Amino acid sequence: MRIPAAPLILGLAGLIPFVWGVATYLHGPLANWGAATLGPRFVGPYVQLFYGSVILSFMSGVLWGFATKARSRQAATGYALSVIPALWAFFMTGGGPVSAGTNLIFGFAGLLILDYAFSLWGLTPPWWMRLRILLTSIVVACLAVGVWI
Repeated sequence: MRIPAAPLILGLAGLIPFVWGVATYLHGPLANWGAATLGPRFVGPYVQLFYGSVILSFMSGVLWGFATKARSRQAATGYALSVIPALWAFFMTGGGPVSAGTNLIFGFAGLLILDYAFSLWGLTPPWWMRLRILLTSIVVACLAVGVWI
């Protein structure tokens, strides 16, 4: 059940934009430096919202890949479910940063439920849920800063 090093390291590295968003949200001088150096889209909740949408779409592709291991009805169900995170990101991240952030939190929570279903069906590696719970917890906590602080 141990998470292999490569997926763990790459998964944790994928958290950098979420953590960076929190850091620049909470520390004004860092936000000012980031906005001046990288552009205003790459600080605070804005980097989290854009990147969160990208990651939900990416995870749709991951689930699609898992669905290829299924057969008949389960495969059709897996393919149908796999597109939900990308569609959620597309339709639910408009509006202001609070509503978009809230919707991303719900999107990542829903993705975790889909991950669990695919895991129960035996379509994921045995360590998958340990990785997804870790990453999703951090993502949701980071998004919550932009939503509730």
